[in-house]
Amino acid sequence: MSDQFEVQAELREDTGKGASRRLRRLAGKVPAIIYGGDKDPQSLTLVRKDIEKSLENEAFYSQVLEVNVAGEVQKAILKDLQRHPAKNNVMHADFLRIDEKVVIKVNVPIHFLNEEDCAGVKMEGGMIQHQATDIEVSCLPSDIPEYIEVDMLEVITGQIIHLSEVTLPEGVISVALSLGEDHDLAIASVVAPKGTSDEDEETVEVEEGETEGEEGDSEE
Repeated sequence: MSDQFEVQAELREDTGKGASRRLRRLAGKVPAIIYGGDKDPQSLTLVRKDIEKSLENEAFYSQVLEVNVAGEVQKAILKDLQRHPAKNNVMHADFLRIDEKVVIKVNVPIHFLNEEDCAGVKMEGGMIQHQATDIEVSCLPSDIPEYIEVDMLEVITGQIIHLSEVTLPEGVISVALSLGEDHDLAIASVVAPKGTSDEDEETVEVEEGETEGEEGDSEE
């Protein structure tokens, strides 16, 4: 688990779409909300440059945060983030309060290792495809991993890495796999370079056979 992140927030009394637009446009701030636990939801205000700086660290998306609301520190995770569709600016953030003793679900990013030295790429000219970039897990807040590693070193062309083949830290459970084997999702694969698939090779063999037959007919 990474170092603790702290989010400075102010209580916001002026709510509504109009107030949120003014807040973003004139004050350089971002509306937010924190909810969950045994407390009522609270409307918050964040400083835009501070929250966008924090978001540059991928661990901020999955780790437990300390949200300082007017001097009161509340432990939470980033539950949702809304961005401007064109400018990509942060428009709104949702924080979910957590209890250190209660299991939660969170999406943890995947780090793919040894992609350049992958057997299917380096030896066979294949190409790696990512079917997932994160894994939803359930665990206690203190057990949330910063990221999950998937080693691609010995993966060959045509091979698919599934969720069941990924090693998770102790105390961390895959949400999908807990639903059954039918939910053993593909994580990554190595595909053959274009023009070298089995179908292409079969086509070449057929064409060569047809050519030989035609030459034999012409000779007769």
